[in-house]
Amino acid sequence: MLFIKKTIAAGFAVSMLLVTGATANAADFPDHAIQLVVPWAPGGATDVIGRFIAKGLSERIGEAVVVNNKAGAGGNIGTTSFVREKPDGYTLLVVTSSTNAANPHLYSHLGFDPKKDFAPVAYIGSIPNVLEVPKGSPFNSVGDLLSYAKEHPSRLNYGSAGVGSSQHLASSLLVHLTGIKVTHIPYKGSGPAVSDLLGKQLDFMIDTGSISQVKAGTLKALAVASKTRLTELPDVPTFAEAGVKDMYASAWYGIAAPAGTPVKIVDELNKKINLVLKDPDINKKLEAMGVQVGPAQSPKEFAGFMSSELSRYGELVKLSGAKMD
Repeated sequence: MLFIKKTIAAGFAVSMLLVTGATANAADFPDHAIQLVVPWAPGGATDVIGRFIAKGLSERIGEAVVVNNKAGAGGNIGTTSFVREKPDGYTLLVVTSSTNAANPHLYSHLGFDPKKDFAPVAYIGSIPNVLEVPKGSPFNSVGDLLSYAKEHPSRLNYGSAGVGSSQHLASSLLVHLTGIKVTHIPYKGSGPAVSDLLGKQLDFMIDTGSISQVKAGTLKALAVASKTRLTELPDVPTFAEAGVKDMYASAWYGIAAPAGTPVKIVDELNKKINLVLKDPDINKKLEAMGVQVGPAQSPKEFAGFMSSELSRYGELVKLSGAKMD
């Protein structure tokens, strides 16, 4: 009997140590490296933004934040892999308007639930789409392009990174708002489309990643699809200023954890990431990419934003007629 009592007491003591250790680990979060999943290939806007956040977050938590690119299927492969990770705060994801707002309406089989599989952590910012034409184009304003398109239906063509891409959805919105008829030419990525725009095989493109070409003078920007002008392109009007109301089309980015991640960990990550976004050096680098940083959002506010964007993109996908499967 004495032996049994001692065994039970020893087992209880071990259990208490395990519980205490778990509590200490949660309290001391993080105590080892964090993985940041980027569901796109290296070199793109999502990857670059993710690496800026990873570097800044690592400096503020004292642990490595390692970027892990898992590309494929429009971001669905990496996102599907992510939602199966342990909800302990040590695996994060760069969520985007493509993966978490557009794709649920484009793909019949996602591999994840956009409403249930994520714990929104922090909003980073957005890159507004910019209406661009080649250097030497006769169009010097939105009015020029729209007037020609209305007088010559289906004569103009535009490119995109593919059916259902942000460029395609933004252009479909412009068509809907203005009533013009133009021809869509989908490419396998924005790079080839921009190359043909530069070579004047395309008449125009609405894109998020060509600001460097605009600043270099090889492309002309006619308008930005945001409520305010871009810091990097201060002389380019918004669509509203150019006479087209409700033309808002931006690619947005944020950070999420798997659903079920403890609230305290989510809140702590939110505070640290919002501090990263206030860092003057990182802020400047993001703005140079055309990112309109913030405003800072709490996890609850970001969750509300993601929910509203999921609904809004449903309407954009309907307008475009796009379907991936």
